[in-house]
Amino acid sequence: MGFKRFLRTNSSKKHDPLFSIVKSITGIYPKDLSLYTRVFTHTSMEETDAEGKKINYERLEFLGDAVLNTIVAAHLFKELPQNNEGSLTLMRSKIVRRDFLNQIGERLGLIQHLSSNVPQKNYGPDVHGNLFEALVGAVYLDCGFDACATFVHTCMISPHVDLIKLHNKVLSYKSLLVDWFQKNRLHYKYEVVSDNGAEKTTHYKAKLWLDKKVVATARATNKKKAIEKVSKRAYFQFQHQIKFIQNKH
Repeated sequence: MGFKRFLRTNSSKKHDPLFSIVKSITGIYPKDLSLYTRVFTHTSMEETDAEGKKINYERLEFLGDAVLNTIVAAHLFKELPQNNEGSLTLMRSKIVRRDFLNQIGERLGLIQHLSSNVPQKNYGPDVHGNLFEALVGAVYLDCGFDACATFVHTCMISPHVDLIKLHNKVLSYKSLLVDWFQKNRLHYKYEVVSDNGAEKTTHYKAKLWLDKKVVATARATNKKKAIEKVSKRAYFQFQHQIKFIQNKH
C-alpha cells in the first residue's frame, strides 16, 4: 500500500501546474513543491502554514544569497587560479551585484508566477533578483548543492558571465574617482541639492568640484544615484589618466 500511495502522490504532483513551471525554469524535477510555493508567494499574501510560519520567499532569499555566493566563489576559484583573495572577492561582487541578479530573474520570467495582493508597479526595484535568490535557495534544499550549482551555471554563469569583461567593469565610479583624487592629492567636493523643477517626483542635482571648478553635473531621483551619475560623467573626462586604480574597483 505504501508503494502504491507513493505512485499516486508522485503522479498527482506531476499534474500540479507548479511542477511544470519549476521544471521549465530550472530543468530539474522538483520533489517538494511546498518550497516553490514559498518562492512564488509575496509577503502581501500574508499566508502561514499549519505551524503559523509565514509562507513567502524572504527566508529562501536569505539562504539563496549564501548558496549563490558559494557557487560563484567556487567557479572563480577554479577559473582564476592566479587571482588572490582580494581580486576573487571583487570579481564575485561584480557577478552577484543586485542589478545583474535582477536581470537574471527578469529573463527567467519569475515575476509572472508570483502570487501577490499588490500590483506589480508597487513591487520593490529588486524583486526579480530576490525571486531568483529564493529559487536558488529552494533548489538547494530540494535537490542538493550539485543540482543547484548546475542550475546556476546553466541559467546564469555559462550564458551571461564573461570574466574578461567583468575584469574591467567598474562597480562604483565614485569610489574609483575618490581613490584617484586622493592618490594625486587633488581637492574635490561633491555637492547635492534638491532640484525638482516642474516635476512632481523629487530629484537631486549633484555637482563635482575639482580644485574649485565644477567638472560635471547630473540629476537623479535620489542622492546616491545622483552622486554615482555625476561621478560616471566625470570619470570619462579623466579615464585616460586613470590607469591601474580601476582594477581595484
